[in-house]
Amino acid sequence: MERNDLVARIDRLESHSEIRMLPAKYALALDMRDLDALANLFAPDIQVSRDKVGRAHFKTWMDETLRNQFTGTAHHIGGHIIEFRDADHACGVVYSKNEHETGPEWVVMQMLYWDDYERIDGRWHFRRRLPCYWYATDLNKPPIGDRKMRWPGRESYDGAWHALWPTWKEFWDRPAEGLPQVAQPAPLDKFLETMRRGAPIPKIRVR
Repeated sequence: MERNDLVARIDRLESHSEIRMLPAKYALALDMRDLDALANLFAPDIQVSRDKVGRAHFKTWMDETLRNQFTGTAHHIGGHIIEFRDADHACGVVYSKNEHETGPEWVVMQMLYWDDYERIDGRWHFRRRLPCYWYATDLNKPPIGDRKMRWPGRESYDGAWHALWPTWKEFWDRPAEGLPQVAQPAPLDKFLETMRRGAPIPKIRVR
């Protein structure tokens, strides 16, 4: 094995390990309300809104969101798939099961994040986190039916849980198959790309 190949492989392993820690650090910093630790997980020029850029704006937005909506939160990180675009850019999907104390109700949520990661000055950061929700509901009220995002005092809405994945619609649009053909396995580091079939990233408004 060439030395350059070995260095690249070690770098990829170290990058993978560092990226895997980002969602866990995000969950802990968010739940313990360390907004400086949370903001520093993102790129310095993180886009917060159409006209606001930077960690200071992100910290202000998170401060307002957490004070106005939640007393306490707990984020439980699930499976994490990471794929590299090049040595300094990657994307990933992370499952998250969350609990929220919000006024008189205890709201549970199932979601996933579509993440974009970037290495800046030798450190990996979130470039973007796109939240896709399946449900949010009071602990004692199973979210059966449509519009599963059911926050206290707000109109119910669809959380775009399936919006990233054309496979969901494909599955329900075709009839059941007795013994279907199986496609070739996705190339290494292209599992997410293959599942997404080239679909565009949806624009999801966080409510």
